[in-house]
Amino acid sequence: MFKNALLYRIGSWEPPSSTEIEKRLLNGRFIECGASQPESAGWVEPRGEKHSALMEGVGGQLILKLCVERKAVPSQVIKSQLEAETDKIEAHTGRRPKGKKAKELKEDIVHGLLPRAFPKRSTTTVWIDPRAQLVVVGAGSTKAADRVVSLLVELLANDKKSGITLTLLQTEMSPAIAMSDWLKTREAPAGFSIDRECELKQPDSEKATVRYARHTLDIEEVGEHIAQGKLPTSLAMTWNGRVSFVLTEALALKKIKLLDVALEGAGATGQGDDNGFDTDVAITTGELSQLIPQLIDALGGELKRDQPLPKAA
Repeated sequence: MFKNALLYRIGSWEPPSSTEIEKRLLNGRFIECGASQPESAGWVEPRGEKHSALMEGVGGQLILKLCVERKAVPSQVIKSQLEAETDKIEAHTGRRPKGKKAKELKEDIVHGLLPRAFPKRSTTTVWIDPRAQLVVVGAGSTKAADRVVSLLVELLANDKKSGITLTLLQTEMSPAIAMSDWLKTREAPAGFSIDRECELKQPDSEKATVRYARHTLDIEEVGEHIAQGKLPTSLAMTWNGRVSFVLTEALALKKIKLLDVALEGAGATGQGDDNGFDTDVAITTGELSQLIPQLIDALGGELKRDQPLPKAA
């Protein structure tokens, strides 16, 4: 269900009814790109079944899915056609288009090529936990999540007087500082273990980087890199032997994988369950609902909103 996850805290919010949210989703349903349209975004059915609901509720957890379609014209093709057109214009007028005219010419070329461009689609799953006042966006970076969050704020606002705020969740301790401590002491926080993947980067202009993959991190060399000033930007971990993931310096969870212990019995439970959708949602949200608070605690608790953001030393 989730390979990556970013955590957002819901501010004060009076949620619209499920019927109202579904109506708004229908108004924002995904429509594929037009012939000369470079990009289109909209909501699709989380179950993957046409004409089913655009918001699914499982055990009080709400699931949405955003689809984005993009058409990209190869830059080399644009460059070649632009050079050919500017050469032609220069031959006729004695002047080569520059500045605004060159830009307009390039835009015309792209517009003409778009109908022949192949579209590519991507989807992002969104999990809303109303009780915990938490939104989990299936993206690995804030840049990738920005559009989803903007559309969610627009979708979930009750009215002009009672909107919703989604704030990227921050912790008292910077993940980079916490990961440094765990690696230096060779001791993970309670309930977690350190796995065999890590990246350390020097926080200066040179950005010297060291990566470990499928390599034990319980070695002096790692501590020496940290002593030299390098900070972890990512660290592979496992929670309670049930979920493995990579924690980043931005508090993103990547490469999320539910392990066998967490999946025991899922096969039998999921039979006749619309290809296991409800079971998948129930297990994934159930596991992450326990992992996330423990990870926040391991990072010193959630940062109060009136406090400045933590800084990496």
